[in-house]
Amino acid sequence: MANLILVRHGQSQWNLENRFTGWYDAELTDQGKQEAKRSGELIKKLNIKFELAFTSYQKRAINTLAIILDEIDQANLSTIRAWQLNERHYGALQGLNKAETEAKHGKEQVMAWRRSYTISPPKLDKKNLEHSIHNKTYEEIDPKLIPDSESLLDTYNRVVPYYTKEIEILLKNEKNILISAHGNSLRALCKKIFNISDTMITKLEIPTGNPILIKMNSLKVQNFEYLDQSRAKEIITNQ
Repeated sequence: MANLILVRHGQSQWNLENRFTGWYDAELTDQGKQEAKRSGELIKKLNIKFELAFTSYQKRAINTLAIILDEIDQANLSTIRAWQLNERHYGALQGLNKAETEAKHGKEQVMAWRRSYTISPPKLDKKNLEHSIHNKTYEEIDPKLIPDSESLLDTYNRVVPYYTKEIEILLKNEKNILISAHGNSLRALCKKIFNISDTMITKLEIPTGNPILIKMNSLKVQNFEYLDQSRAKEIITNQ
């Protein structure tokens, strides 16, 4: 049996400000740090010894993981940072206030950008200095791989092949794995793990700082639950 824990980073400053964050490297708020600490406290009660942790290139996920590992007394756990686990890229919407964007473009259009499986927001111009191709964090990544905008399907096609290649083999060998990532990269993973349909995935919500424990046997899900039931959302599954 393998234990896989998925945790969305704690509240970020741009979560608090109701902005489209995407690949912008937002800091955790004080509440976000407390959510990460609470995640660690809940995970510690499970008494799981992890073999490896994964996170993205974005500091809100990296710092959430660091707080958790410190809380569970596994601060020296080997950790892999993968840009493939980054949040969905919101293109030209990045940085905009969601309510103001709704007022400008209409609620229906904004909801299509946010929740449709196949629709991408307007692209961010590569000449824009806020584009990630100008960020030193990604200087070793082929610029052709760095998105201008992404639908959830695009995010799935980035996240899931990485998971399949690098993480599934560990779970198959009954290794305990911890992943600290983002709302949409985790939605993509959940779509794969729970075999969620293209239609139903639009309804999946993952709260910040509330770990999901998934027990697997030969990659087949045996059991799953949010560790903080008071903040749990429905985990949609076709299992």
